[in-house]
Amino acid sequence: MLDNETKAQLAQYLELLEGDIQFLASLGTDENSKKTGEFLNEVAAMSDKITVAVADLPRTPSFEVNPATGKSGITFAGLPLGHEFTSFILALLQVAGRPPKIEPEVAAQIKAINQELHFETYVSLTCHNCPDVVQALNIMAVLNPKISHTMIEGGMYQAEVEEKKVMAVPTVFLGGEEFASGRMTIEQLVEKVAGPLDASAFADKDVFDVLVVGGGPAGASSAIYAARKGIKTGMVVDTFGGQVMETLGIENLIGTPYTEGPKLMAQVEEHVKQYDVDLMKGQRVQDIRKTDLVEVELANGVVLQTRTAILATGARWRDINVPGEKEFKNKGIAYCPHCDGPLFAGKEIAVIGGGNSGIEAAIDLANLAKHVYVLEFLPELKADQVLQTKLASLSNVTVITNAQTNEISGGDQVEALNYTDRTTQESHTLAVSGVFILIGLMPNTEWLPETIEKNPRGEIVVDGHGATNVPGIFAAGDCTNSAYKQIIISMGSGATAALGAFDYLIRS
Repeated sequence: MLDNETKAQLAQYLELLEGDIQFLASLGTDENSKKTGEFLNEVAAMSDKITVAVADLPRTPSFEVNPATGKSGITFAGLPLGHEFTSFILALLQVAGRPPKIEPEVAAQIKAINQELHFETYVSLTCHNCPDVVQALNIMAVLNPKISHTMIEGGMYQAEVEEKKVMAVPTVFLGGEEFASGRMTIEQLVEKVAGPLDASAFADKDVFDVLVVGGGPAGASSAIYAARKGIKTGMVVDTFGGQVMETLGIENLIGTPYTEGPKLMAQVEEHVKQYDVDLMKGQRVQDIRKTDLVEVELANGVVLQTRTAILATGARWRDINVPGEKEFKNKGIAYCPHCDGPLFAGKEIAVIGGGNSGIEAAIDLANLAKHVYVLEFLPELKADQVLQTKLASLSNVTVITNAQTNEISGGDQVEALNYTDRTTQESHTLAVSGVFILIGLMPNTEWLPETIEKNPRGEIVVDGHGATNVPGIFAAGDCTNSAYKQIIISMGSGATAALGAFDYLIRS
């Protein structure tokens, strides 16, 4: 089942097992059970620390990853391949005794949870956001015996997916009720269960020289360049990685012919941690103000003080603001074709947006869906010609230009999209089960006070040094009025803002 290259990689990790492991498997006579049994036996044959035993579990096929004695609380319902293969490997290592790589205060929060919690996460093997959630909940199960977690591969358990009306992955259920959907960090999941990190955890924070707000490419670059100057640097991050975590294939980062968003930002985070940066993850900023210093107020009420601040809050997918958009989010409205595409296999779907992101999504989805409708507001598509040529070669794609989306409708989930032909003013309705919205980005700046200048698009106005109109406050990346929104440009602007902040400090 596993190719030679994968087995070679796995063998290296199996050598790191610190204790014995038992796969406790529930298997039937069906084809999926045979594949699962073959997979487990193949892995077990590679290490004398792994054994396989049979059990009766709630789902067949499924298997628990347990220490030789006792239970870990980790179950895989389906084959953990694709992007979930990493989740499987990490589960092996952690159940065998290797401590998970998380901040001590987060581990303490998890261990302090005093209630029985059983999580179930529905995933697709092509989803690059799912492993973060699966791995986080697995860690929580390993650290706290009151917590358990089951990963459910949606393709193998399609009936469950349809019964529970799961229209986006990852979707997490807690005690049988929907708990969360979309990419979440371990800090965010713990906060959702146990509440925010106590303010006392921030009591020893001295005044920073540079405090970066945001954890995308611009924020990370800012922190690295500031820390390299030997000044006291902090970084407040809601989710490390930012919008890049939603990007699967990256082919225009100079010097790196190909990488993927989650992989790139994992490397960037490790790079940040090589420097003396006070990284505060899972924290949302709600206000910033200039006094003698710059004060940054967190959602939990904590106020951090700094001599300079760099705003690198990035951007998010832009809404189309039509009836039904909010109501059907994660119920047929989606933004990530790689994650949610498999849920729409064999169905008719629509993609709104004719730029590169929209056309790339349509091409990918055409391999899964029965039919894809591409709706573009303008008279022609805006995507690169190479993408348009590829799109035109697909027989199950219909491109509709001059299309103004009016409404997305349905019962429990998306059933139709209504649009107006802007040339004839005629109204049309498409019977679709899903709508992927990819019409560009909008900056995460709505929380900023009016004292910080923004342009009509909500972007922070900066000068050539990354400085805003408020002395001591700088900005970088997609939240600014940068002409082009690219990873490499955000990294460069982060460096510029950090150097600008350093220059401000030595001159003030």
